[in-house]
Amino acid sequence: MNKLDNLLNWYSTMTCQSVSDCHLFYEADAHFKDPFNDVHGIDLIEKIFLHMFETTNNPRFLILETIEQDQQAFVTWLFKFSLKGKDYTIQGGSHLKFGEQGLVTEHRDYWDAAEELLQHLPIIGKPIQWLRRQFEVK
Repeated sequence: MNKLDNLLNWYSTMTCQSVSDCHLFYEADAHFKDPFNDVHGIDLIEKIFLHMFETTNNPRFLILETIEQDQQAFVTWLFKFSLKGKDYTIQGGSHLKFGEQGLVTEHRDYWDAAEELLQHLPIIGKPIQWLRRQFEVK
């Protein structure tokens, strides 16, 4: 297995307990960015993953496709979880950059928070759905 295969296996089998293995895959000063977070450092990256387990039920990543070139990769995935009894699936992608030691130096997640999550939530969902319809080409 190469560095990317090992990392993707960790993501797809991640548990609350295995989050502490983050140091096996990320450099100490790695940068992580997604629609809600923008952090530097392995401690904060671990905190994001732990928060995922604290706030959702049965979170898991299903890896779909990967493209790898030199010291970087792009991975598409589904993130499945339950929140307050309702199941959610978020489709997204991650751009990963690796350092000389094969550890992640940059991790940027791309997914549409409004489409994939917010428009399905009570109270704020309806205004987001309305706004999206205003810009939809018919």
